[in-house]
Amino acid sequence: MKTIRIIIEKNQDGFWGYSENEKSIVGGGDTVQECKQDVLDCIETLKEVNTCPQSLKGEYELTYKFDTISLLNYYKGVFTNSALEKITGINQKQLQHYSTGHRKPRVEQREKIESALHSLGKELLAVEL
Repeated sequence: MKTIRIIIEKNQDGFWGYSENEKSIVGGGDTVQECKQDVLDCIETLKEVNTCPQSLKGEYELTYKFDTISLLNYYKGVFTNSALEKITGINQKQLQHYSTGHRKPRVEQREKIESALHSLGKELLAVEL
């Protein structure tokens, strides 16, 4: 199965999404959700035209890659800096600097945030109610 990687970045007008490995897939919107939907709409449009990329003709999955600022702001209503500190081990003040763009996290810090979120996701997938 082909993986199509979508990069989502914040800009002055909202959010912009584009495929890292399929040049014809793009989207945008005021929110991350709108941007993701616009990317899906773009894919549907590409499937309807005769010049549909080969990667969209078979099975594929989408993955989303965020810059740190966009990720932290997108999930701000879900995770407080206190909660993120608990799962990442990065102090709240530093997380605030990352979310506002005052500081850029080093690769190790980005990997720490990503790993903590993936671990939480795996843990939540194993929960039954």
